[in-house]
Amino acid sequence: MSPVRSLLLTVALSVVAAGAGAWGGARYVADHMRKTEPLHQVVHEKLHLSPDQDRRIEGLERDYAARRHALEGGRRAASGDLAQAMQQEHAYTPRVQQAIDRFHMAMAELQKQSILHVLAMRTVLTPDQATSFDKTVAKVLTEEPS
Repeated sequence: MSPVRSLLLTVALSVVAAGAGAWGGARYVADHMRKTEPLHQVVHEKLHLSPDQDRRIEGLERDYAARRHALEGGRRAASGDLAQAMQQEHAYTPRVQQAIDRFHMAMAELQKQSILHVLAMRTVLTPDQATSFDKTVAKVLTEEPS
């Protein structure tokens, strides 16, 4: 195989691997983030919150929903930039790498804010409620995506 052909094959495989890695990472995080519904159910249906706890958690959820909405917009924009860069470059160029980095940063910030939200909710709970909450959080974080 000629050196030029070998280089082209290497570049093409690198682009495919980068795209697959970014897509796979996004799917993994998105699948885990969708699993927050059981946590929501545990908090509101099984922990028997007092009216004050319920009010405080509802406030935390409203604040988080606004942050999450903005962060998801940033993630969608970063994903669009990555798609556009890959479509225009057809190679693993600095522009593609920058788009991948931006996408990863957007996903990381979304995940960080989700974790901060979970920890903030925990501060509202009694020790017994926190034990049940912690078990649910651990299950959500360690469950394999379906």
